Amino acid sequence: MEDRPAPDPEKLLSQWEEWERGENPPGRVMANLKTGGLPELLQSLIDSSTAGSAAASDDS
Repeated sequence: MEDRPAPDPEKLLSQWEEWERGENPPGRVMANLKTGGLPELLQSLIDSSTAGSAAASDDS
């Protein structure tokens, strides 16, 4: 994987809102979200959720 800065959730949300306001077509928004790190952000949320679930089940 290439070196990219960490995803910026505020910037990603801003790009999404541009689409909601009709300022950018869906294809452009999807490209911006992908290059802005949305896949990595979602994966990190899944990883942290999975790790939290595993820790909770270990405590049981």
